Amino acid sequence: MFKIIDTYELGPKMHYMLMDAPLIAGKAQAGQFVIIRVSEKGERVPLTIADYDRVKGTVTLVFQEAGKTTCALGAMKKGDFLHDLLGPQGNPTEVEKFGHAVVIGGGIGVAPVYPLARALKDAGNKVTSIIGYRSKDYIFWEDKMRAASSQLIIATNDGSYGKKGFVTEMLKNIMDSGEVVDIVFAIGPPVMMKAVCDMTREKKLKTIVSLNSLMVCGMGMCGACRVSVGEKTKFTCMDGPDFDGHQVDFPLLMKRLETYKAEECSCQKNGSGPGLK
Repeated sequence: MFKIIDTYELGPKMHYMLMDAPLIAGKAQAGQFVIIRVSEKGERVPLTIADYDRVKGTVTLVFQEAGKTTCALGAMKKGDFLHDLLGPQGNPTEVEKFGHAVVIGGGIGVAPVYPLARALKDAGNKVTSIIGYRSKDYIFWEDKMRAASSQLIIATNDGSYGKKGFVTEMLKNIMDSGEVVDIVFAIGPPVMMKAVCDMTREKKLKTIVSLNSLMVCGMGMCGACRVSVGEKTKFTCMDGPDFDGHQVDFPLLMKRLETYKAEECSCQKNGSGPGLK
């Protein structure tokens, strides 16, 4: 059982959760994730590690209500316990001194971008962070991202905060300015990551994406998280979650992510409590 030290809303259906998990915090690195289970009979759900504190032994999770488990997780309170918290899972993002690194986070994807930006900056890179949200109501962690970046660009779809437009437009402005960019990292909705990769492919600019495919076992045995990368089948849990974005079959990924869309929408409409029976 893993205790919830603190939890609160970051925005509409978006939650911050601080977990007591010293063993995980002691080994976690940027790019890795955990698998949680709310109750004994609950499903296993992967969540990216948004932050960690090795001294305090805590792990931060940021998630958005989408299906039954995340809705149940969002209903939990400070002092409650998760039945399972397994991790750190996945391969850490490969961080080195690239030069000028552009990191892009869309929506809830801003959370996993934060430890990545921090690690890249600590490695001596110039880090330009581009973070995009639907509107001002959805903005979170601006101060944390600013501290982890050499330059921070905030964009909202409706222009209610920061610059109006999509993250791809902000990236295009940087690329068109003639400023040298050595590598791009993108984390967020698949349609956003695909758009970024389509843009950088033309410039032959190395682009790394973190994939959020459906996952069950987390050990490469069930095959649920399979994705096509370079026309080869890969498993996000064991081979990823980071991949060369120019090699990812995004249409196939997005099609697979739609598999349980109706069920997820049903759970959002009907609501769900913290106990999954």
